[in-house]
Amino acid sequence: MAKPAEITDANFQEEVLNSDVPVLVDFWAEWCAPCRLIGPTIEELAGEYEGRVKIGKMDVDSNPNTPSKFNIRGIPALLVFKNGEVVDSIIGAQPKPAIESRLQNVL
Repeated sequence: MAKPAEITDANFQEEVLNSDVPVLVDFWAEWCAPCRLIGPTIEELAGEYEGRVKIGKMDVDSNPNTPSKFNIRGIPALLVFKNGEVVDSIIGAQPKPAIESRLQNVL
């Protein structure tokens, strides 16, 4: 089963903006309890949407530039990109069905 891709400041352009499929990026940090809460959901989605949506995680502590560029003020923050543009954002820990419905909207 697929795992979420590790998205970094260095590979963001290639992994997200240049992707030929929609990308969901989970902006998170190890110390963030709500981030850890939705972690298993993000893992499940990576497997379930393999080949249709790229699921990635970006540690905001290790990668400060990209979250700043997209005005990430609180985490967890999920941004959905399509054709290099942000098409949706989900702020806070949301249940899996809520995230799935947003992904269906971009497919």
